[in-house]
Amino acid sequence: MGKPTGFKEFTRELPSKLPVEDRKKNYKEFVSLLPEQKLNEQSARCMNCGVPFCHSGCPLGNIIPEFNDAVYRKEWKEAYEILISTNNFPEFTGRICPAPCETSCVLGINQPAVTIEEIEKNIIEIAFEKGFVTPRKLNVRTGKKIAVIGSGPAGLATAAQLNYAGHEVTVYERDPKPGGLLRFGIPDFKLEKTVVERRIKVMEEEGVQFICNANVGVNIRVNDIMRDYHAVVLAGGSTIPRDLTIPGRELKGVHYAMEFLKQQNKRVSELSIDEKDIKATAKNVVVIGGGDTGSDCVGTSNRHLAKSITQFELLPKPPESRANYMPWPTYPMLLKTTTSHEEGADRIWEVATKAFIGDEQGNLKALQIVDLEWTNAADGRPSKFTEKAGSVREIPCELALLAMGFLHPDPTGLLDELGIELDERGNVKATEQAYQTNIAKVFTAGDMRRGQSLVVWAISEGRECARKVDIYLTGSSLLASKDSSLFMQAY
Repeated sequence: MGKPTGFKEFTRELPSKLPVEDRKKNYKEFVSLLPEQKLNEQSARCMNCGVPFCHSGCPLGNIIPEFNDAVYRKEWKEAYEILISTNNFPEFTGRICPAPCETSCVLGINQPAVTIEEIEKNIIEIAFEKGFVTPRKLNVRTGKKIAVIGSGPAGLATAAQLNYAGHEVTVYERDPKPGGLLRFGIPDFKLEKTVVERRIKVMEEEGVQFICNANVGVNIRVNDIMRDYHAVVLAGGSTIPRDLTIPGRELKGVHYAMEFLKQQNKRVSELSIDEKDIKATAKNVVVIGGGDTGSDCVGTSNRHLAKSITQFELLPKPPESRANYMPWPTYPMLLKTTTSHEEGADRIWEVATKAFIGDEQGNLKALQIVDLEWTNAADGRPSKFTEKAGSVREIPCELALLAMGFLHPDPTGLLDELGIELDERGNVKATEQAYQTNIAKVFTAGDMRRGQSLVVWAISEGRECARKVDIYLTGSSLLASKDSSLFMQAY
C-alpha cells in the first residue's frame, strides 16, 4: 500500500454535513465531499492485508485495496478504472449502500473501519469532474436484440453490460422516467435525481434505448416483446409491500411508505401526480418499520413540517457493537442512526400496532399499540415475543406509513401472461448459476429473483445475469464474472 503505517497515523473521518435546520428546508443532498488531503489520509488507512475481507464483503467484489492505493497516490484515472471494472454505478452505491465492505474490513476488528464507501463516492465524482466518464464507443454489434423490463439498479446494470457486449438493448419502464427505485423510491436528499439522469444520459449515448410509460403486460403487449427480442430480462423488482391487516386498515391516512415517497419524488422532479396528495404537514406521523425505507419516511416528513414523527420497530433496540452472534466479518445488525433520525424523530423499539382508530368521517386519528417482551435464543439473538401486560394504549396519529418491507414481485399481468414459475416465496424462479426462468429466452435479476435486498446486490445480480444472457446468445462471454479473474482485465 501507499502508506503501510497509515492506519496507525490517521483515524476515520467523514465529510461535513449541512446543519439540520438548513437541510430540512429543501430536498437537496447535504453531505459534502472530502477535501483532497483528507481523502488522501483516509485511503492511507487501508492496510496491506494478507486476505482483504472487504472483497468478499462487497456483493460486487470491488477491488478495494487497489483503488485505495491509487487514491493515496492521487492517480484518479487509475482509481476510476479499477472501480468501474466491478461496479457500473459507484455514484449510487457511494451514496446509498450500507457498506457491507466496511463491516468486513480487517482494520474494523479493533479500530474504526476504512471509509470505503466515502472514498468510492469521491472517486466517481472526481472522475466526472475530470472528464474520465465518457460513453464507450462500440465497434461491433452482434445483431442480437434484448428487452430489459424495469430500469432499477438491476435492470440498468444488465442493460449496461449487455450493451458493452455489443447487443442492442431496449429498457422498458412503466414510470414516466427511468431509474426505478433510484428515482422514485429514494429521496433526493440521499440521491439527487440529477445523479441518476447523468448516468442515464451516458447510457443513452452508449446506445441503450429507454422507453418509459411502458408497462409490459398492460399497455405493451407481452407477445410483441417475445416476438421482437432474442432475449428478455425481467428486472421489475419486489413490488408487493408487506401489509398490516389489523382493524382500521381501510381508514384514510394509512398508506404504504412507497406511496408516500414516490409522490414526494415526483413533486421534486415536477412530475404530475394523479393520486390524492399524501402529506405529513402538521400531522402526527407514525412510521411502522425500522429500516431504511422507514428512515426515508422520517426525513421526508421532517421536510413536510410534520407536527410529530415516531418510528416503530417490532424488534428490541439493536446493540451499538457486535454481539456474540454477530462475529466479524459477518454483517452485523447494529443500531443505525441515519441523517434523517438526526433531524428529529422519536424511535420506539419493542412495540406492535394493534389497531388503527378513526373518527366519524373515516379519517385516522390514533393508533392502539402495545409493548412487547422478547426472549432470546441460546446465542443471544431475539427469538420470540409476548405482549406486555397492561401496556395497551393509544397515541395520536393522522398519518401512518407502513414501511415493513416487500414480499415479492407482482404476479399478475406480465408474469402470469408469460407463465413464469415462481418459487416458494413468490419470487421469479431462477437459479443463481443461470438466472434463467422456465422459459429459455427469459432471464431475471435483482429483487425479482432474490427478493428484497440492497442496491449493491441488484447491481451485482444485473452484471451476472448479463453474462448469462450473453452466453445464451453467443455461446461465450467476455463480460466480467465475479467468480473469475476477468475483473482484473479492465486495468
